[in-house]
Amino acid sequence: MILKKITTLLALLICLQVNAQYNTMWIPDTLSGTNFNLAIRDTFAQIVNTGNQTITGGINGKFWGPTIFVNKGDVVHMNVQNNLNDSTTIHWHGMHLPAVMDGGPHQVIPPGTVWQPYWTVKNNAATYWYHPHLHEMTEEQITKGIGGLLIVRDSVESALALPRKYGIDDIPLVLQDRDFTALNQFSVVPYGDSMMTNMTLRAQYNVPAQVVRLRVLNAAIERSYNLGFSDNRTFYVIASDGGLLDAPVAKTKYLIHAGERVEILVNCTGQSGTTVDLKAYNSQLAGFIAGGESFPNGPFANALGHIDFNILHLNIGTQTANPITTIPTALTTNVLLNAANANVTRYLTISDSAGVPGILGPNAFIINHRLFDINYIDYNVPLDNTEIWQITSSSVFGHPFHIHDVEFNIISINGAPPDATQAGWKDVVFVKGKTGPTNTVVKFIAKFEDFADPMHPFMYHCHISLHEDEGMMGQFIVANPTSIASNHTTESQFSIYPNPAHDKIFVKFKEAGQSAYYIRITDALGRTILMLPKPELQNGIDISHFSKGLYFMQLTDDKSKQTTSSPFVVE
Repeated sequence: MILKKITTLLALLICLQVNAQYNTMWIPDTLSGTNFNLAIRDTFAQIVNTGNQTITGGINGKFWGPTIFVNKGDVVHMNVQNNLNDSTTIHWHGMHLPAVMDGGPHQVIPPGTVWQPYWTVKNNAATYWYHPHLHEMTEEQITKGIGGLLIVRDSVESALALPRKYGIDDIPLVLQDRDFTALNQFSVVPYGDSMMTNMTLRAQYNVPAQVVRLRVLNAAIERSYNLGFSDNRTFYVIASDGGLLDAPVAKTKYLIHAGERVEILVNCTGQSGTTVDLKAYNSQLAGFIAGGESFPNGPFANALGHIDFNILHLNIGTQTANPITTIPTALTTNVLLNAANANVTRYLTISDSAGVPGILGPNAFIINHRLFDINYIDYNVPLDNTEIWQITSSSVFGHPFHIHDVEFNIISINGAPPDATQAGWKDVVFVKGKTGPTNTVVKFIAKFEDFADPMHPFMYHCHISLHEDEGMMGQFIVANPTSIASNHTTESQFSIYPNPAHDKIFVKFKEAGQSAYYIRITDALGRTILMLPKPELQNGIDISHFSKGLYFMQLTDDKSKQTTSSPFVVE
């Protein structure tokens, strides 16, 4: 009896010691509805268990941001407050929305400014995300931890017997790797030595013994993750970047690249009391896929290069009430775009650069043989065009190519149709490095059916943040060729009332039919306070949070795109 107790005690101590090496994974808070307040700020968090806290950037918190739930068809309004010491942007990655609301490099939010985009949710149910997109600062700001998940619900997905109890059987997984200094601070580098899942080092989580849904986002600066489980179990891919697949696809490995999302089902039924690890089997990656290299020194050296490592330790517990215990056989019926209906094929190139003096190093990469120029429009896409984009890469390295505005269908990769897991709606496609002298050719098809805007472009770029910041990016405008050129070239005539004001101000136009394309409000020192793309003026502009003093409204007319400034006073 004594021996049995000692044995039991030793087993308990060993179990506690094993579990002590893990940290319970943090689950981001949630926001739902149609109006969202997002405050970006410099802060700090205890990421490493001992020693200094880490200086971070967060949205409504110390690191990362809330998971936003929206419904397809709703009009959503975002109030984005930049409390950082630097300018930033917030890009709604994967969202189909007007360019002026998109949050790319043109929608810069200065410190102390509120940006208020809004849009109708047209996307299918899927996992999207939001993150900074400030040119030449994206890598630094994502490294700080600024970002969040955006989950769309719709009637098709809601009708399926799928796990959707957030944080219980429907679990978000944000994958990032970080490099820490001796003082526990982030280094801004392409690869980190430490894996973080939901901003947690050595993460573990308790899941029920039933079908569990994992929503995986690769939010890394550069690294790809070759996902699989330690017992080589089969899992089922049910959704890619832009929505459900037609049916679950059984896999034992799934390679996810920077910016991509995937939703998988894992059946843990009957496994209560056991454990399993979600791992990155990156020792299986080729040397020219991010994370497949093993650099002994230099800026790309890291402890996780070309090895297998844990992403998440899963402790399987008891079932919940009303558990999902089976994998569905069908999900939806996607109506994909027909290549025969394409109006044009655009030919893009990805290539290595020998180095552009003063800007790029010897291992940099470029699109269409040029660096990004924020004042240069690469393509004018006619409104309602269906287009094939063909990307030919002579680069030795693989690049995750992302396009704003649209979800697309992959037609072929080196002449072959995509894997079944890539056959739905996508906004990131991996363009492999060339094989020997043979270039890689990727084709996808997209329809640009709305959101024409002559002033604000959409972006396309490599989603490796280092490459993006170095200029591996281009931009396009969706243009309406049937619109009649406006003769309205004079400045907009408007008045502000009441003036002086207290809580709200209203705009009255001199001419009937006038409207505002953009309003920017600055204080007497020229600092931007409020940015309103395509403002809804019928209910006035809330200035209740303004300090007393003199302000200026810069109003850009929707027809002429001319900007006029007018003062007003807040009492």
